Amino acid sequence: MFGIKNDHIDDAPPPDTSVETLVGQGTEIQGDIHFTGGLHVDGTVKGKIMADSDKSAVLSVSETGKVEGDVRVSHVVLNGTVEGDVYATKKITLSPKARVNGNVYYKLMEMNAGAMVNGQMLYQGEGADSVAKTSAVSGKPAVDAPKSSSSNTVEIKAAR
Repeated sequence: MFGIKNDHIDDAPPPDTSVETLVGQGTEIQGDIHFTGGLHVDGTVKGKIMADSDKSAVLSVSETGKVEGDVRVSHVVLNGTVEGDVYATKKITLSPKARVNGNVYYKLMEMNAGAMVNGQMLYQGEGADSVAKTSAVSGKPAVDAPKSSSSNTVEIKAAR
């Protein structure tokens, strides 16, 4: 768009995003899930969701879906709730009803108006170490902020 070509971004969703596994609305799973391909959650998962060996795996969580545990998937499309940390090694899309109560580790993020993250958003792409270690204003090494019990909340609202 606008004539800008960006060849270094290879994080577009994989071409085959079919859903092989479905957790239906009203279904509750207790325990960790390891999957390949596509996983769609309309119900509740009480445990971790992981697709470590599949670089093209896609997790989608609908508005009625809830995950109570950490998520480690290359591509995440979230419109429901995650109570835990999210590690999206390629891309995460936070839709308007998305709620994350935990940290989001990402390489590429798309965040829509209405999405909320109650935690930190931590970039994991190229240069992440150098960005974290230097202050954007002074160029000097960043000083670690004191830890506090309060959490950070980010909410995006649509302009009217």
